[in-house]
Amino acid sequence: MSSEERIRVLLAKPGLDGHDRGVKVIARALRDAGMEVIYTGLRQTPEQVVAAAVQEDVDAIGLSILSGAHMTLFPRVVELARDEGLDDVIIFGGGIIPDEDIPRLKERGVTEVFTPGARMEDIIEFIRKNARHEEGAPQQAR
Repeated sequence: MSSEERIRVLLAKPGLDGHDRGVKVIARALRDAGMEVIYTGLRQTPEQVVAAAVQEDVDAIGLSILSGAHMTLFPRVVELARDEGLDDVIIFGGGIIPDEDIPRLKERGVTEVFTPGARMEDIIEFIRKNARHEEGAPQQAR
């Protein structure tokens, strides 16, 4: 698979959350699966996340959060991404997210949410099935 065909995934830690071990494990697994991963680092604003997604021309944005601000930060990233025309970029999240918040996040545009214990194979499969990566065609699971 050439670099032009590789799925490009931006991983970000929005908000004040300073714990990055989990997102680094995900980044490594996605790279090992042949994806190109851009990790923005800790304490990113939604604006920074979306600006990086635009600049890097990504197929997917993965957000990791443990701080409890997911109901504010995840929908804000979705809103800004749509404002920038990233309608075909899937946005998924992970971290400490109560089960009752997952349907609400999906209603607000988050494509999927992975909580602790999610299998790497499931995350990789989800991205491969849903990320745009063939001639810019969206393949979202909506």
